[in-house]
Amino acid sequence: MTGIRDLAPVIRTDRMGRRLGLAVAAGAAAELAGLGLIGSAAWLIARAAEQPPLAALSVAIVGVRAFATSKGVFRYGERLAGHDVALRAQASTRERLYRALIPAGPLNQRGADLLSRMVDDTDAVQDLLVRCLLPAAAALVTGVVAVTIGLFLLPAAALVLLAGLLAGGVLIPAGTSAAARRWAARIAPARADLAARVADLVHAAADLAAYGANGRALAAADEADARLAALARRQARANPLAAALGVVTQGLTVAAVILVAQGAGVGTVATTVLALTSLVSFEPVLPLAAAGERLTGVLAALRRLREIRSTPPAVADPAAPAPVPTGPLTVEVEDLVVRHGPGRAPALDGVSLTLTPGRRVALVGPSGAGKSTLLSALMRLVEPEAGTIRVNGVEIGDLSADDARRLMTGLTQDPYVFQASLRDNLRLAGPEAGDEELGEAVRRARLERWVERTGWDAVLGEDGRTVSGGQLQRLALARALLHNPPVLLLDEPAEALDEATADALMADLLDATHGHTMLLVTHRLRGLERVDEIVVLENGSVAQRGTHEELVSSPGYYRDLWRSEALTAGR
Repeated sequence: MTGIRDLAPVIRTDRMGRRLGLAVAAGAAAELAGLGLIGSAAWLIARAAEQPPLAALSVAIVGVRAFATSKGVFRYGERLAGHDVALRAQASTRERLYRALIPAGPLNQRGADLLSRMVDDTDAVQDLLVRCLLPAAAALVTGVVAVTIGLFLLPAAALVLLAGLLAGGVLIPAGTSAAARRWAARIAPARADLAARVADLVHAAADLAAYGANGRALAAADEADARLAALARRQARANPLAAALGVVTQGLTVAAVILVAQGAGVGTVATTVLALTSLVSFEPVLPLAAAGERLTGVLAALRRLREIRSTPPAVADPAAPAPVPTGPLTVEVEDLVVRHGPGRAPALDGVSLTLTPGRRVALVGPSGAGKSTLLSALMRLVEPEAGTIRVNGVEIGDLSADDARRLMTGLTQDPYVFQASLRDNLRLAGPEAGDEELGEAVRRARLERWVERTGWDAVLGEDGRTVSGGQLQRLALARALLHNPPVLLLDEPAEALDEATADALMADLLDATHGHTMLLVTHRLRGLERVDEIVVLENGSVAQRGTHEELVSSPGYYRDLWRSEALTAGR
């Protein structure tokens, strides 16, 4: 029930319910055709042994041919419809998971565990439909029809068949499911531990080699692998036992049906039909033992997916989002308070500033002063505890998070690079951008020489492992410039660059953003004489504000940092 409830939103969409019903009907029809084939063939052979007129056998002959042909047709339809609905359900489930992850708040899972949930657990949707639901429906329909046939021929034999089917289709799968639950409680943590250790080996290979810890890490991974393999081997012993019990139940049921039929004195033809019908009715029932075991893993996977989807979002969208403000934007931040957790000191405490159209403001301050937190609040990545942010008079909390980010976004901390080409990584910010627009963005980010050297189709490693810190930063800046939002937010655009390149980049950036509304977070003061206002944050509060000339003439953090930079540069 848990799995079906989780799939209900998926099955109701895009005619998925009708597709699933078609797959169930085709699967049941294929099993019934098989049952009819054996039943009619058994009657035909037994009746033919009595040497009746050929006309008495003609209907059975046609029935055998019809059942044999239709079984293949229905089986093909069941496979086609079943896998179609399973793949569609899997894709829809994965999409829902992605959508849940985008606005989610802090997650407790490690990256390897999240990857396992996004790949392996979403694959479980296929198994729920193809290996559990469809076989169970086919077995149920076939069993009901087989027992009904038995009731017409010999009610006592039908009761024996019903008992055998319940044992093979309910009791044995229930036993395998219970055993699987016990093993899953031990195997799931072992699998998660192995996935985490393998991820550490892959992503931290350079660090492990630098500290000479490769041997210990490999030994730990080998130990985790051996532990998981031992548990899997012990669990696998239950599968042949369940299969053997199913075959034994089938044989005993058929033997019991024959004995009851002979004891009741029914004819040879009826006994033959009862025996073979009972034998074939177990064909869709026997796989249910494996389905019971798989169902336990599937439901556990769906529970893990539900844990992710139920993670509360970092910010809550309003039930009825306000219309997106248009025209030149004025952003007003008033007495903003942001706290990163209950009981913690505020990251921002009463911060106020105004961004009018075309105004460029720089945020300066020591690490941890709240500069990046202010950018996150403007992009609706964190929820303010108090204070207001208005865009053309509209509360930002009244806008959807996506609309707010369309108005205010740019370069954030820890930009992500995907395992894709340089061109595709840039086009995340402008899917319709042509080569000319891409070239302009990389030129403004001072990345053109690297692009000329590597080419647009060079594949960048996952999470930027194949690029330097400076290249990663400039690539993220090129994305921000390519997106060109109404209010451009830049978090340390010159970070990880050498002094000369950083100075040149800042100069180009200030030239390119002339007349553009911008909020710039930086530790570098060189070039800030060109911005309209500088706001100094310390301990989450505004300590100073003014122009470059005003701040360098007043005691405080800004003047101290300016003098330190001047000494370092030898000015």
